[in-house]
Amino acid sequence: MPLSASFPKSRYDYLPIYNSHHHSRHHYRSRIDILKSRARITNLGFLLLSSFAALSFLFNLSYYLSSPHNERTLLHHPHSILATIDRDRTLLGLNHLIIVPGHAIWKGSNPDKRLDDDEWILEPYQRGGGRVAAFVKHIETGADLAMSDDKSLLVFSGGQTRRTSTLTEGESYLNLALSAGFLPNKTTTSLRATTEEHALDSYQNLLFSIARFHEYTGNYPTKITIVGYEMKRRRFTELHRAAIRWPRQKFHYVGIDAEGEELVLASEGEKQNGYLPYSKDIYGCHEFLQSKRKSRNPFVRYHSYYTSAPELGPLLNWCPGSDVGGETTVFHGPLPWDISS
Repeated sequence: MPLSASFPKSRYDYLPIYNSHHHSRHHYRSRIDILKSRARITNLGFLLLSSFAALSFLFNLSYYLSSPHNERTLLHHPHSILATIDRDRTLLGLNHLIIVPGHAIWKGSNPDKRLDDDEWILEPYQRGGGRVAAFVKHIETGADLAMSDDKSLLVFSGGQTRRTSTLTEGESYLNLALSAGFLPNKTTTSLRATTEEHALDSYQNLLFSIARFHEYTGNYPTKITIVGYEMKRRRFTELHRAAIRWPRQKFHYVGIDAEGEELVLASEGEKQNGYLPYSKDIYGCHEFLQSKRKSRNPFVRYHSYYTSAPELGPLLNWCPGSDVGGETTVFHGPLPWDISS
């Protein structure tokens, strides 16, 4: 280890020197000797490097802040992608996200048969009991809400979840909405309805639809309305909304259930297979809920939202465990809607 410059190397270093031959030298160690000591040289080098690093940081920060927005977004949006984007100006003022989560896939072509179970790709438990009628009502209600608010974007959300079809849930819902006349075919109106085709469960229906809104409009919504099962109201409003820290007063839910005895069975299934598991694993990224996502992704689809909504990247990747307080630990990082909330 180098000797500290603040301590003498020998007892003679502090003795005054009266010899005329050394009269020009300091009574103590000369400044040049001190600067040449290993410790002082090390400190000086560290000071110079720190100063250079600070100047470099300030220069880069100044350049970043003074650069046009489009140049900065290239950090997340490759030019090859941006070159293909030309948003219609009517989309820029949209602020209300209306989400219709998918539950099945409509494979038909004749909208008059839309209530026929055979026109849908269904799980065994979804056949009969009026579930298809509820799906259709969700689609129709979402369209009605969108048509009554010219600042809204209707998003049908759901991925390519069934091995027997290449259609996504979201795509099939939009196809039915258009073919049944729930949505008019006018150009300006049809632009306000789109799909989100990667979600594999209800939490992703919400978060991915927000990301899709940003991808589609260039902005984040300030208000959200979800049209789905009434029995899933608590799951969305108490768990999913809280998980993404969306403000309660800007979150609305429209519930429409199947009717009759089916409702009782479905409600119990929702409690055991939906609400309770999510109450223990609010981001759905562990064991039971994660296995559901895997089973619903037979075609190995990847979403684009790390690129198109980079501000949501940390939240998209958030999966709390014992290292951060448990599986119900809410994401604490910054979110685009923090300011507006």
